[in-house]
Amino acid sequence: MIEDAPMTAQDALVALMIAVSASDADIRTAELVRINNMINHLPVFAEFDEIRLPRLSQTVFDLLEQEDGLDALFGLIRDALPEKLFETAYALSCDVAAADGRIEGAEARMLEEIRHELDIDRLHAAAIERGARARHMTI
Repeated sequence: MIEDAPMTAQDALVALMIAVSASDADIRTAELVRINNMINHLPVFAEFDEIRLPRLSQTVFDLLEQEDGLDALFGLIRDALPEKLFETAYALSCDVAAADGRIEGAEARMLEEIRHELDIDRLHAAAIERGARARHMTI
């Protein structure tokens, strides 16, 4: 993504989180904070170069404005992401969607699309979704 470098697996995970946040056309602060916290603390992002973030974000936004941009984005993500990280990608996506306390409308449809594109088993998806809801529950 930087100077025509190919998308890395970490880039793909971040791009997917950004796409989930942007899917409802309202990128909330809680979602951005969650993305930042995951990038800074999860082992899968240990080697991620945060200098890539602005260009990666712009790539996602540009693709989402195009008619078939979501399909193109999923193509890039599938090409860069090893299958062993598909459930991780879905879990991160669910955490971003749940960060503001609600998953509805466009975000729910985006998660459904991610499940389909990454071929996440429905039972596994339900467990991942429940975990995200539990982590983001308020009193």
